[in-house]
Formats: sequence, structure tokens, C-alpha cells
Amino acid sequence: MTAETTLRLARNFDNIIGVKEASGNITQMDDIIKNKPDNFMVISGDDGITFPLITLGAVGVISVIGNAFPKEFSRMVRLALEGDYTRALNIHHKFTKLFSLLFVDGNPAGVKCLLNAKGFIENELRLPLVPTKITTYEKIREVLNEL
Repeated sequence: MTAETTLRLARNFDNIIGVKEASGNITQMDDIIKNKPDNFMVISGDDGITFPLITLGAVGVISVIGNAFPKEFSRMVRLALEGDYTRALNIHHKFTKLFSLLFVDGNPAGVKCLLNAKGFIENELRLPLVPTKITTYEKIREVLNEL
């Protein structure tokens, strides 16, 4: 959806109170945040851009990595919302390798792989979904060991 469409919906429909923005287009996201009505919320739908999006004015995130690191990722979000960008950025940088790895073989395969590597769940998916490739699993385990 274009920024123009999102903004038109935000202005013309009282029952539309926000958008999960995951277009990957930071210019579009900034345009929405800059021109939205005061009562309209922009929420990040992409973990990797949550920190920068909050610095532009987003109010939260619908997260994937938060399933595996709820305490740490929510702390990053809270710190960013409070304007403590230095500490928030430090947490953001700890997860940058995982942000892309979790989607190499599709969602939710990546996060299920991560949760399995942390010992929380079995790495089972129902067809047509399939688990991550072994190479992706090993990369996720390497990053997890670094954390």
C-alpha cells in the first residue's frame, strides 16, 4: 500500500487507528509518520528496522525475534521510545545478524529454528511449511552462541 493510500485511510476512517508498516521503504514510512493524524499509530512490522522507525516516530513493533528474546527486544523498544537511543542501539546491534537469518528460509521457520536452538520447542512445522536448511540452522546457532 502506498503512503498516500495509508494516509487517506488514516484521515477518512475513524475505525482505522494504525498500520503495521513492513514495506521496507524507509522513505514511505517516514512520509506516513510525518503526515499522519495525531491519533494514528505506526507500528514496525520488521524487527530489523524497528529501532530506526521508532526514532522517526513509530510507537511499537509486531515482532518475530521478540518470540525468542522477549525481554531483550522489548527493552530495546522501551529504551528507544524513551529516547535513550544509545542503549537501544546497542541492543539493536546485538541482533542485526539474526534479523536477516530468521527470514532466509521463510517465516516462521527461522524463529522456530531459533527457539529450537535455545531448547524451547521442537523444530517441527506443518506442510506446506518446512524447517530451515541445515546451513541456516548452523548459522543461527553460531550467532546464538555469540550472544
